[in-house]
Amino acid sequence: MDLQNNVNELITLRTNGVEDAMKSMKDIESLFDKVTSNYRPLLNGERYLSDVEVSHRLKMSRRTLQDYRDNGTLPYFKLGGKVLYRESDLEALLQRCYHPVISKAASQKFAP
Repeated sequence: MDLQNNVNELITLRTNGVEDAMKSMKDIESLFDKVTSNYRPLLNGERYLSDVEVSHRLKMSRRTLQDYRDNGTLPYFKLGGKVLYRESDLEALLQRCYHPVISKAASQKFAP
């Protein structure tokens, strides 16, 4: 008789199991939206970034990026009014500008 009562019970959005499932689905949807909003497909093996994205990543102003474009420090593409940068060009720039830390003992060893 108990089983018959359970089968005939009305299931609503407020039912415990349904409420938990709906919360889990909303959490998954939120995570999916977050992941897909940052997705950048590759074009011929390259990822391209806008000046806004690059300025956020490098923590510098868009004006500084313009200076880098103007003086040839950073290569770019201009399509219509949109400026795009190859991710590999950014990585190359960072590698060129990298200054490793040299310990005092190592610097004294090589001093004349």
